[in-house]
Amino acid sequence: MKKHILSAVIALACIISACSSKSVVKPVEEFDAERSFTRANKLIDDKEYPEARAALLEIKNRDLTKKFAPLAQLRIADSHVREDEPELAVAEYRKFLEMYPDHRHAAYAQYQIAMVYFNQIESPERGYGGAAKALAEFEKLKNDFPRNPYRDLIDLRVEKCRNTMADYELMVGVFYMNKGTYGAAIDRFEGLLKAYPDYKKPEKVLLNLGKAYKKSGLRDKASETLKKLVDTFPTLPEAADAKKELASLTSDKK
Repeated sequence: MKKHILSAVIALACIISACSSKSVVKPVEEFDAERSFTRANKLIDDKEYPEARAALLEIKNRDLTKKFAPLAQLRIADSHVREDEPELAVAEYRKFLEMYPDHRHAAYAQYQIAMVYFNQIESPERGYGGAAKALAEFEKLKNDFPRNPYRDLIDLRVEKCRNTMADYELMVGVFYMNKGTYGAAIDRFEGLLKAYPDYKKPEKVLLNLGKAYKKSGLRDKASETLKKLVDTFPTLPEAADAKKELASLTSDKK
């Protein structure tokens, strides 16, 4: 009898012990998008870009309020700019504009696309492609977001893009001149003056165009172009060169 009582006591003790050892299940914590967003920004500042993007992707997937999901998409794009990955950055900014075209930061995304290309401008021969793309994106920014906060900056940057592209056209025209293909040079110079009437170096274009006309035997056009240069920019060194070319044209008639 005592053995049965002892066994029962031991069994009860084991049951109580087993019950007490069971872990208490904690309720699942609600996802804090704001706190995660702050952490992701800190990771970007610390140049921990892959980890930051992982956190931002989680925000996009789990932010039930939808307040931080758009901002997370923007910061993913920004992180690629910081990491010097321009094409990836452009792709992510475009994704933001597709997903949130009416968002208050949509103009910022479009401006950043333009700036990615603008920052690729280094010299006429290497910067033409970046300048052309940047110019198109700045024009899109002006058209799609006429009240954007970057209006004062855009005009200056558009001017640089256009001058870079015109510099390239001038360079190509001079290249054709040096090769003796004067017809191709004339096409470049005439196209430059027509497409970029606000070019910052018109005197150089006019001088080279006048010379190209002269080399091609188009004496009247050469004379007209060189006189225009002398009359419009009389104090520039190119005007002195133009006078020599005009004198040469006159002496050739004799």
